[in-house]
Amino acid sequence: MSTVTGREALNLRVLRVEVAEGLRAIVREPVALFFSVLMPVAMFAMFASLFGAGTAPEGIPWAARMLATYGTFGVVSVMLISPGMAVADDRTRGWLRVKKVSAAPIGTTIAAKVIAALPYALASLLAISAVSVALAGPVVEPGAWLRLVGVLLVGSLPFALLGLAIGFVTSSNAAAAVLNAVFFPMVIASGLWFPLDMLPGFVQAVAPFLPTYHLSRLALAQLTGAPALGHLLALLIMTAVGGGLAAWAYRNLRV
Repeated sequence: MSTVTGREALNLRVLRVEVAEGLRAIVREPVALFFSVLMPVAMFAMFASLFGAGTAPEGIPWAARMLATYGTFGVVSVMLISPGMAVADDRTRGWLRVKKVSAAPIGTTIAAKVIAALPYALASLLAISAVSVALAGPVVEPGAWLRLVGVLLVGSLPFALLGLAIGFVTSSNAAAAVLNAVFFPMVIASGLWFPLDMLPGFVQAVAPFLPTYHLSRLALAQLTGAPALGHLLALLIMTAVGGGLAAWAYRNLRV
């Protein structure tokens, strides 16, 4: 019993150290922080100022609808790119080699990178919400807003796992290109910037196969009461796939 307790205590200490390092690593990358946090806020402010006062097809204000879609854009931007870039940088610097040699628990490594990115994802959501209130007033009730934030933060897990999988197999230079090549097509084709009915038919056909689409629909359901079980199941499948890819990439790491 004492051996298990000691191991758990060690894992917690490692987790705290890695989370602290992850938070500092994100701050040390101001360009990445700009694109992953400030860019979604700026785009939301621009479109909400133009269309926020109207009524969306779901019967809610456009500003409320955009809280779900641009909120999805914001959390995915942070949770996909930040952990992926962090582990890619560790790989380039040889730090992942040290972790493998020391047999650092893979679960601790993955959890720390995800936890370190969560405060920045929350900051993005808070900033978008503040801009929404400033431009369109309180268009969402507090309870619905809390559900929206909770769904977006928890629903960002599969994207963090996918980002880690990419970061484990790419260098720091290549990771940025690969992550953005994955991120921006998903964002556009899921209707996060523009409603799907404004996009070409083939894009509308692709959207239901994208996890960003399902996260935005799950978030939107918190405001409209629409059925969301199918979107939840899609994200659970994506979480299992992302976790499997991250674990496989870490175990087969070439450093």
